[in-house]
Amino acid sequence: MSAALAFQLGLGVATAYEPSVAELDATARSAGNRRDVAEQIGTAVFATRWSAEVSQISANSLNGHLIVGIRLWGVKFHQPLTRAEFVAEVVEIVDRAFAAAPAVEEVDLWANVPITVAKGAIVSGDLAKPTSRTVFSLSARRGESVASLRARLSLASDGVFWDEKWARAAFEAPGAASPE
Repeated sequence: MSAALAFQLGLGVATAYEPSVAELDATARSAGNRRDVAEQIGTAVFATRWSAEVSQISANSLNGHLIVGIRLWGVKFHQPLTRAEFVAEVVEIVDRAFAAAPAVEEVDLWANVPITVAKGAIVSGDLAKPTSRTVFSLSARRGESVASLRARLSLASDGVFWDEKWARAAFEAPGAASPE
């Protein structure tokens, strides 16, 4: 259902429908040529408040293939995370994306951090300077088991990228386990 205000008829009386926060976030943070799919996944993903903020979900279809992209922020976690906890969140987000949209073939998930840009720098258009960089990325195909996905994440192999400098700093917190 659209996150816009909708009306329901109950016993002949019109009542206002108030969308959930998950529905509002799903609408506001969806992108791509299949926004309907992005919103469907978003409603499932945004039902949980993750430690790593999910900033966008995009769904794109090309030549009959449906691919989803999920972007996280790699800074200002809502609570301190260990690397293992981050991996658990990533696995759960990917699993929810596949469960919410059975036609999706692949989920690409990545984490960005902001880059300091000099005052007056061009940040949009053909001459744009980047304002963020990718510090983590993962490509997961439908049908991969959770155990296989966890193993690839811990080994940083086969479609997984970790910026190790970021990982050492991002997961250091009082009482937190050291990065794996």
